[in-house]
Amino acid sequence: MDLFWHRRDPRLRDNVGLAAAAATAGDRDETIVPVFVYDTELLGTMGARRRAFLLRNVERLRRRYRELGSDLVVRAGDPASVVSDLAAEHDADRVTYNEHYRPARRERARAVESRLADAGVGTVTRTDLVLVDPGRLAESYPNHGGFHDDWRAVPKPDPYPEPKPGTLADVGGERSVREVTGDAFVDTDPLRTDVDLPPAGYRGARKRLDDFLADGIDTYADTRDDLARAVEAPTHAVSRLSPYLAAGAIGIREVWAAATGARDAASDDAARRNVEKYRDELAWREEMYHLLYYNADLAEANYVWFPNPIAWREDDEGFEAWKRGETGYPLVDAGMRQLEAEGYVHNRPRQVVASFLTKHLLVDWRRGARWFMQRLVDGDHASNHGMWQWIASTGTDSVDVRIFDPVSQAAKYDPDGTFVREYVPELRDVPAGAVVDWPTLSAAEREELAPDYPDPIVDRDAAYERARRVFEEALGKR
Repeated sequence: MDLFWHRRDPRLRDNVGLAAAAATAGDRDETIVPVFVYDTELLGTMGARRRAFLLRNVERLRRRYRELGSDLVVRAGDPASVVSDLAAEHDADRVTYNEHYRPARRERARAVESRLADAGVGTVTRTDLVLVDPGRLAESYPNHGGFHDDWRAVPKPDPYPEPKPGTLADVGGERSVREVTGDAFVDTDPLRTDVDLPPAGYRGARKRLDDFLADGIDTYADTRDDLARAVEAPTHAVSRLSPYLAAGAIGIREVWAAATGARDAASDDAARRNVEKYRDELAWREEMYHLLYYNADLAEANYVWFPNPIAWREDDEGFEAWKRGETGYPLVDAGMRQLEAEGYVHNRPRQVVASFLTKHLLVDWRRGARWFMQRLVDGDHASNHGMWQWIASTGTDSVDVRIFDPVSQAAKYDPDGTFVREYVPELRDVPAGAVVDWPTLSAAEREELAPDYPDPIVDRDAAYERARRVFEEALGKR
């Protein structure tokens, strides 16, 4: 008998490691015991929103196993102890699991392997998080184009099938995810949180993908940054698959295959161009994992080397105003309030709020990245920290100093103020032009138009010039 250790992959379809374990079990006329370990130390530090969504997906995974006549064995504790104990309990001689690239998860895997090796139990690992094993590519690239060329040349695998019921062990009577994980919490339900979560599980993920394929992907490039559309038709403007990919509720090969099918079936060049843009965004996700694979300290250390230190500011007051969405910059505040209300931020304001913190306020990108990981439902270690470094000009990019102007960004992507008004009620009665130009208006104009909304906490032009000066000094250009 073999064990399959579910980690951040709560699904049976398109699960590379599970498919490999099932194939081996079938060849040996044996069965698999599926296992999930609630790592009390690692997952206990996870943001409550992400944790609740992950556990809901694990609960849906358990239901699917039960539908197939098996069950998911759920335990809480240190994975090295739990997995080795379960291997002994079920007399398993092999444990299969999927690789992860976050340092803490790598350490857990090494500890599990060591404990199992001491007990004479073998381990098998597979690449599942990404389409292309990062080890197949060069260690670094000067820009995204270089990465994309090499990555695109590697064949992409097809989605893997769900294991046949006969390969799954007849285990039953296991405690629910809520019961097991609830032991680690006091007076609270670990599967509940303070925001509405997307429907969990593979079926919820697949429905979201199907809806996007039917109405959204063929206009993706044209609508992805249209913030009014993001309010009026949020599931059509973008895929909204990020929570499912972050939790592992759907496999990346299945998403890639669906997007590729949509491209091949596109009715005209315009639709094909739009779909291709979505595939390009999946390639960006791949690059973020490539960075993490070769740079385990991506969440702590600047990817780019600077000859001089960056003069980050210790601005606790500004940081708190940014978190609350009270900076006096409407697009920034709308993005931060969306984060607080939904656990999600549309990609355009996500970039703008990150730029504002790291450039206009000159607050260290690591503080913002940590806050995002605490509040996002779709927080992904690689994508989140890779994005923050790209925006902060400390990551992989061909631009030395990238600064998003929140006023021009609002004028371009939310000219009617639709997105801002959705999340900043103080500005709902303010004319669109004034909403966009708010930081440039006089104090008297702002007081007359929206006395309850804050004045800008930093001067737009002065902050822009200060950021450019600080980064040029760090780069040794001054």
